Amino acid sequence: MLAQGAYEVGASHYPFMVAMHVCFFISLIAEVLVFERGLSPLFPVFLLLFIFVQLLRMWCLTSLGSFWNTKIIILPDANVVKSGPYTFMRHPNYVVVCVEIVLLPLMFQAYFTAIAFTLLNLAMLSVRIPTEEKALREVTNYEDKFKKKISAS
Repeated sequence: MLAQGAYEVGASHYPFMVAMHVCFFISLIAEVLVFERGLSPLFPVFLLLFIFVQLLRMWCLTSLGSFWNTKIIILPDANVVKSGPYTFMRHPNYVVVCVEIVLLPLMFQAYFTAIAFTLLNLAMLSVRIPTEEKALREVTNYEDKFKKKISAS
């Protein structure tokens, strides 16, 4: 996409997002090991939900195709993807991440990690989503495609 004239926005918050996700896994592992957390009695239900969420993630990624990236890469004048789960909401992949950040710790009764990183992730998305949407509105057909869709984060 960069070779086609795309550019990155939100680069200043990206290292914090990566650090948050790395710390999430460190916190999860540490909480489980230090506090000797076991599998949740609801582990089978949480595991099924987790598998469903991974299927939703694959649907998001295949729908976006070459537009998928962990960074916010904007290709001016691109037609915004509005197929797959993007037919129903603006940011289904962010929904996937939000659910994972709750589900994974709950599978292992790591309640501190579930609460702390849900709050941190919501703070991150409160910066990331407006940054992404502003850039998309400025140089793509984003506004026309999504003016009536909910913004899920």
